[in-house]
Amino acid sequence: MKGRLSSTTKFILPDLPYDYSELEPYISAQIMEIHHSKHHQTYVNNLNVLHEKLDDAVAKGDVSSIITLQQGIKFNGGGHLNHSIFWNNLTSPSKGGGELEKGDLLTLIDTQYGSLEVLQKTLAAATVGVQGSGWGWLGYDKVNKKLSVTTTANQDPLEATTGLVPLLGIDVWEHAYYLQV
Repeated sequence: MKGRLSSTTKFILPDLPYDYSELEPYISAQIMEIHHSKHHQTYVNNLNVLHEKLDDAVAKGDVSSIITLQQGIKFNGGGHLNHSIFWNNLTSPSKGGGELEKGDLLTLIDTQYGSLEVLQKTLAAATVGVQGSGWGWLGYDKVNKKLSVTTTANQDPLEATTGLVPLLGIDVWEHAYYLQV
């Protein structure tokens, strides 16, 4: 996703590293399939359309059109980035999901938050506090070398809008859970 794209380059929906049913009973196969193959695919499709329009605007030197396209690129590009991170955050408990191995991350969590449980409560509180649609995040602040719990609205991508490196994203959009409430 980095670098200059030519008009022949297309963004693609990433394959999931697991089957849609593998996260049951926590997330139903139906939700996973709709969320991935419909919602995420729509962000990818829209991003590709906007990318073509951007190429045309750049070729024409149409700065006004370039500026007009920015919000749609941010929204759909953010949706693609955020979901690509999200899918890789999820793992079946049978494959170690829900377990954090000892290492640098756990040491940093213990140093900053006192325990994994305190971090989980902090992240959950921030995430349920999102009004409307958005994301809860655990990010890494490279400048201060610290973890940061934060939220973003809509599909705002974490690193591009805050500078924090995303470690864990929690989708608060209703399409992530609406069939299983």
